[in-house]
Amino acid sequence: MDVASCKNEARSSSMSQVPPVVFVVDDDISVRESLELLIRSAGWLPKLCASARDFLSLPQVVAPSCLILDVNLPDLSGLDLQKLVSPERTHMPIIFVTGFGDVPTTVAAMKAGAIEVLTKPFRDDVLLAVVEQALERSRTALALGSELQVIQDCHASLSRREREVLTLVVTGLMNKQVGFELGISEITVKAHRGQVMRKMRAKSLADLINMAAKLGLGPAG
Repeated sequence: MDVASCKNEARSSSMSQVPPVVFVVDDDISVRESLELLIRSAGWLPKLCASARDFLSLPQVVAPSCLILDVNLPDLSGLDLQKLVSPERTHMPIIFVTGFGDVPTTVAAMKAGAIEVLTKPFRDDVLLAVVEQALERSRTALALGSELQVIQDCHASLSRREREVLTLVVTGLMNKQVGFELGISEITVKAHRGQVMRKMRAKSLADLINMAAKLGLGPAG
């Protein structure tokens, strides 16, 4: 699907210039300091917090990111923080770290979407490998979100009638049938359909159907 030509190229370029951000929430200052050095050595940007509330006060970033999160914190627990941020920041994978190899906690964290639970002390290379995996997931999620935003922007550029035509065309109706449904001529439908294809940057009907499915307007084809 070629929607990148609409707006995505500039957004992707801008995003690629922002270094990946690795958030660390741990109340142990020695852990924060050691992780800060490790994260910087890998070329990522560390952002350190001593508590869940400190983390929640930080502005969100539009860049590949992940969260290294201690299970036991002085205010909200790591699991409670996970429940708060995971629904809103789907592009930010969470890596839990804990001083206790607690099976129920591990199960709860993984069920809620954590990509890994590491028991302290962990090896630097193990953590770096998990963070790299998390950042790659974040890049993919951001790219998909950016693609959807482009489709939404293109859809917003359609007139009311063009949106009506789009909705009917992607259900499989022929131009004549669309015209009958809307009370307009087949020639007018063809004109609107052409505008829809142009504004949506669709190469084919299948391409248009795929875009509409992502907008919730019809089944993917």
